[in-house]
Amino acid sequence: MAAVFAKCMCLCLPLWLCLRLSESKDTRTSVDDDVLLPYAHGHGPSHSHRHVRDCQSIIHGNTTHESWPASNHRRQPVAESTVFVSDVPGSSRWVYGHMTVVHDPLRTVSVLEPGGPGGCNMNQRALVEETAEAAGCLYAQNAGFFSTVSGACLGNVVSNGRRVQDSGGVQNAQFGIRKDGTLVFGYLSQEDVLDKSNPFVQLVSGVVWLLRNGKVYINESLEAECDKTQETGVFRKFVDVVSARTAVGHDAQGRLILFHIDGQTELRGMNLWEVAEFLKKYGVINAINLDGGGSSTYVIRGSLASYPSDHCKSDNRWRCGRHVSTILCVHQQQCQPANCSGHGDCVDGRCQCQDGWQGAACDSLVCQLTACGPHGVCTANGCVCDAGWRGQNCSQECLSGFYGDGCNYTCSCVNGGSCDPVHGSCTCPPGFRGNACEQVCPLGFFGSSCAQECHCDDLCPCDPQTGSCNVTLRDEANYTLHRAGHCLAKQMFTSWRREEETHREQPYLTEQTWLIITLALASLLLSSLTVHLVRVCRGSVASHFPERQDYSYVPLTDINGAGLRSTKNTGKSGKMSFAPDDSASEEEVWSPSHSGRI
Repeated sequence: MAAVFAKCMCLCLPLWLCLRLSESKDTRTSVDDDVLLPYAHGHGPSHSHRHVRDCQSIIHGNTTHESWPASNHRRQPVAESTVFVSDVPGSSRWVYGHMTVVHDPLRTVSVLEPGGPGGCNMNQRALVEETAEAAGCLYAQNAGFFSTVSGACLGNVVSNGRRVQDSGGVQNAQFGIRKDGTLVFGYLSQEDVLDKSNPFVQLVSGVVWLLRNGKVYINESLEAECDKTQETGVFRKFVDVVSARTAVGHDAQGRLILFHIDGQTELRGMNLWEVAEFLKKYGVINAINLDGGGSSTYVIRGSLASYPSDHCKSDNRWRCGRHVSTILCVHQQQCQPANCSGHGDCVDGRCQCQDGWQGAACDSLVCQLTACGPHGVCTANGCVCDAGWRGQNCSQECLSGFYGDGCNYTCSCVNGGSCDPVHGSCTCPPGFRGNACEQVCPLGFFGSSCAQECHCDDLCPCDPQTGSCNVTLRDEANYTLHRAGHCLAKQMFTSWRREEETHREQPYLTEQTWLIITLALASLLLSSLTVHLVRVCRGSVASHFPERQDYSYVPLTDINGAGLRSTKNTGKSGKMSFAPDDSASEEEVWSPSHSGRI
């Protein structure tokens, strides 16, 4: 039995704990029975912002909202909350509520989504104390309206600089804080809500503008916010019925005023006329009405400090706080934005900016965009100059001899060449050329880029800078000129020699032919000489051996007797004479073949 009992206890204990947890959870859930709605169907009027502008008094011009500079006193505590019990003038009713004065709204007040960031997107509802405790709120109260069917947030919502949703231009009373700390109350156009020049960092929608510039503005609100497509009695009853109420406003010093009173619809509390007069009495300048009825809740340091009007689900003898939409949270000083735009640290609610940044949100560069002029870019480290420029505001060119980014590169120009401060390219003075101006103009040319030709007599070189013909060249130029002259002369002599050889008469016979002819003539001469020598030798032999002579020379006169006659005649006259026929006679040669041997 003991074992069975122990087993049963083990099974029953978890079930009992679950039931207790379920009951404890249900004890904090309301039945949403005190519902106070301004519209029977939907939310907000159907007319445009122009209708609101046209219907308002002429004294307001075209401005449909009021702006007021917020207080920024860095005092502790950041807010002061007062509990009051007051009678309602003109009635026998007494009300219990809280009024909270915030000294630095920009840094200590936030509009929070139900349950934290993303609550509106999920159509989530949460208790004010749950949302406030999670965010570390010192004081908190409910804020915007929501759909009792879907739980969706209604109207404009901007939380800590993040635009959660916009109403699409629906004209209900709005409360917001801009980036520069300006408090805004009234009706906003879609352009006002989306303005980026001085955007909203906190924004929430209410219904009915209670006070405008210290005057009750409810009648005008009835005209501006009542939807003509619905029964006007619903909206009028919303204004006139006594109930729990929540409102937000500001005083002349720019301090934000959070207002809350307990009540129950049609039984206790205040109507909006009484709320407006109460706030006006305490010096409030502008104020709007927020969600009320069973939604009206006030929390101090995460604990419920008000008396809700909704009954609890678990036991209708008790009252439970309602799960609502957005809340207004008063917290320790925070920076806007909380991360100081990523350029600083948040200390006691103020941004301590990093070097190069300034402003309450550390979102403005110290150097400013126009401080660097046309030759620099403003950065967190000051002006960053373009190549070729220097100085705190990039207004000075690089010093002579330097160029490039930060003027950190050294120019390579010589001979007085100027260096481009951006790219470092050299601009040569007259008389020089080359990438670094290292070359003198070639002989015969002068001036900028060596583009001009000298015009000196006899084609003499000129001054490479001025072009003057009366010039004494440098040593190296003289040496170059000497080398050039020597080279030119050598080329001229070579050319002349080639021309002379070209124009010289070519022989008819080649050297080889002449050699052959010479050898032939020499051979003939040698042959002739040999023949003569042979003849001489033969004559010499014949004189020694007459009998071996083959030939003899005999004058014809001796042969034909002419010689005898001559001798006789010579003896008579002493002269030699020839007969007439002798002169015409032919000589005959006798040979042994004809006469025989002698």
